[in-house]
Amino acid sequence: MAKVLSDIEIAQQTHLEPIVKIAEKVGLTEDDLELYGKYKAKISFDAIKRLSKNEDGKLVLVTAITPTPAGEGKTLTTIGLAQALNQLGHKTMTALREPSLGPVFGIKGGAAGGGYSQVLPMEDINLHFTGDMHAITAANNLLAAAIDNHVHQGNALRIDVRRIVWKRVMDMNDRALRDIVVGLGGKVNGFPREDHFMITVASEIMAILCLASDLMDLKKRMGDIIVAYDLDGNPVRARQLGVEGAMAILMKDAIKPNIVQTTENTPALVHGGPFANIAHGCNSVVATKLALKMGEITVTEAGFGADLGAEKFMDIKCRFAGIKPDAVVIVATIRALKMHGGVDKKNLQPENLEALEKGFANLKKHIENMRKYDIPVVVGINRFLTDTDAEIALLTRLCQDYGVDVALNNCWAEGGKGGMDLGRKVLQLLQQPKTPYKPLYDVNDTILHKLEILTKEIYGGDGVILEGKAPKQIAELEKLGLDKMPVCVAKTQYSLSDNPALLGAPEHFKITVKDVRVCTGAGFIVCQTSNIMVMPGLPKVPAANRMDIDENGVITGLF
Repeated sequence: MAKVLSDIEIAQQTHLEPIVKIAEKVGLTEDDLELYGKYKAKISFDAIKRLSKNEDGKLVLVTAITPTPAGEGKTLTTIGLAQALNQLGHKTMTALREPSLGPVFGIKGGAAGGGYSQVLPMEDINLHFTGDMHAITAANNLLAAAIDNHVHQGNALRIDVRRIVWKRVMDMNDRALRDIVVGLGGKVNGFPREDHFMITVASEIMAILCLASDLMDLKKRMGDIIVAYDLDGNPVRARQLGVEGAMAILMKDAIKPNIVQTTENTPALVHGGPFANIAHGCNSVVATKLALKMGEITVTEAGFGADLGAEKFMDIKCRFAGIKPDAVVIVATIRALKMHGGVDKKNLQPENLEALEKGFANLKKHIENMRKYDIPVVVGINRFLTDTDAEIALLTRLCQDYGVDVALNNCWAEGGKGGMDLGRKVLQLLQQPKTPYKPLYDVNDTILHKLEILTKEIYGGDGVILEGKAPKQIAELEKLGLDKMPVCVAKTQYSLSDNPALLGAPEHFKITVKDVRVCTGAGFIVCQTSNIMVMPGLPKVPAANRMDIDENGVITGLF
């Protein structure tokens, strides 16, 4: 029996074309690129402006059911579908997020797809790539340093050190940095105060990168950031500290989208990487809109389940970017649906039709959620060898009874060939007339009402409980006139509710919001539920423990 290759082994054995040759496929010349070695590059804004005159192609959004340890395969489906559509004769791009080092070395692993549906070079993409994460970290922490320096140097803005809301970041899981004290060691080191770290991908700078239209828009948005409140309760913004220009200098390359290729040499834009549970979970507006100008079809993804990334894609990204998907793919596996039906992870291989039918409630809810935005939906099932004919037939019938078509795909093992069935069904959806953009809520509603709409319409709950600082924070934002923005809910990805133990499609629950903060640069309000962490920790056995590199620079254990 032939050895089953790992993701990294497949990636290392794939023949890569020079990125200049890949770029030519989508109308770019070598002069349009800023090369980062032979196989990855950034695209200049001169090229972006030139291509902006092209007509937009169709946009396909890939999302998923509520994730489980059994695995779903959303990113590999996104890549495999793009490869399949190219094989079917349609010039197709894919637009993805950049991985964060925290999950790469933690428990989740990389985010470059899998098997024969990957973006390459996967080692670079999963590690430092073109330095975007480091630029975001540096810009964020420059602002943090400027705040403490301003206070130390006389505090002309009368910043209330008890109300500095800007947090430091790093792109790594480090639980010890969640709550710290800075400024210890005497007068020369500033004023001691409590501080906090977030992971870089949860930073407002990351959100701004992904929502800005160009460098000048990014600079303006960074100047708009509220970093603290003064002794009279008035907001203090980054531009009052005079550092938005310096921050923009650090971000001048990061704002440019990155171009790479898939295992089948399909052009791919990989840019921006906010998490969908603690941030808005979508790649950059710049990259998505550029991809639409480069190809007949663009396939993009939004993080975690449709209750998180896809909802934020629709209610935040589409609202700001003026775009709307033409079709949605919801990714699921029979294994994961059986987990949602109550089966333990250790017992997923045996056929279990009862659990599958019970777990279908989760998929059904995500289908229902996407239909609220008037977008046609197809379900993509990543097939496992343990899936039985009876299970496949049952799931197909359940979906069809609900008015949704199903496609089996094997993109991990076969690349684009394994996604041909899904590709054909997506093409059928793209023939349907496009309806106008319809967000779920009006941004002029109150914060509480917007939260209640999301809870009832998307999560399936009964209402919202405001605890801790949240009621006072909301009242203050309303007083300051900073409440008329979309809301970005920070919530567990493992349940439609805010309780990760509630699988399937729970009912009769309430969402508990404990912290509310405004991101004036990004243009949305973050509402943190329950005990959601904006700085993850490492597991008992981190993925980093399995990684190594030899004297020839060959990396192993990265996935």
